Amino acid sequence: MIDKLRSIAIFTTVVERGTFRAAAAHLGLAPSRVSEVVSELERDLGVTLLYRSTRQLSLTQEGQVLHEKAQAMLATVESGLDEINTSSKEPHGTLRVTAPAFATQTGLMDRFAAFATAHPRIDLRSDFSDAPRDLIKDGFDMGIRAGWLEDSELMKRSIGQSDRLLVASGAYVEGRADATHPTDLETWDWIRFAMRPDTTSLTSPTGEVVAVTGRSNILVNSADALYEFATRGLGVTAIPENLACRGFDRGDLVHVLPDWTLRPLGLHAVWPDQSRRETLTTLLVRFLADWQD
Repeated sequence: MIDKLRSIAIFTTVVERGTFRAAAAHLGLAPSRVSEVVSELERDLGVTLLYRSTRQLSLTQEGQVLHEKAQAMLATVESGLDEINTSSKEPHGTLRVTAPAFATQTGLMDRFAAFATAHPRIDLRSDFSDAPRDLIKDGFDMGIRAGWLEDSELMKRSIGQSDRLLVASGAYVEGRADATHPTDLETWDWIRFAMRPDTTSLTSPTGEVVAVTGRSNILVNSADALYEFATRGLGVTAIPENLACRGFDRGDLVHVLPDWTLRPLGLHAVWPDQSRRETLTTLLVRFLADWQD
């Protein structure tokens, strides 16, 4: 029975990691051994669990059933481990966290560093990317999301916000008529972020709200890319304040309509309702949330 449970755990890791090689690297085993274990499990059960191709793996119907049951089993085991951790002075285990790439240049890094210092026995595995991540499919315990969350089955908690500024290169602004109102920007070129609306709303000091669409032929999935294209004089864009200030300090960017403000991006911690490392996940969530209080 112990060997079969181990084989099921390895099979689940293969599914979560997407390839035998990635699972092997995570488990510290040879890829051939991981493939052999899954094949032995299939022979023992008398069913095919995975469709194999040169490019990807996919679950059969039987594999899907086993994977769902295995996830529930492993979540129960992890929950038990977390309860043990809670009663110890130093919680330990591995936490896999994903966050936007621009967060590496913000105070959020101070929070992560402080958490790592306070809990040295917790291994923090961090992924920084502006591309969306599927927490469950990609095997993350928690994610940091920037923006305005839509309804989701994920648990969530606010951990702060990131202000945004409207910027462009000095050369680009000089080549345009003076802008005194957001409507003046309708004829400007806009550099857009793929995961944001096609319009940008600005608020005046008196509370007037104006939405601007403008012209846009550049769409990116990275805040750093917004910054780089803006410094090269390709248009106006809205970027996190930390990136904007970097451009101001270097003389690469100027603040467009500084008297008007953009809606800040909310920062939220999100995690599955039944996270594998539930106690460790909520420990990090509370730590990040308390930092802003």
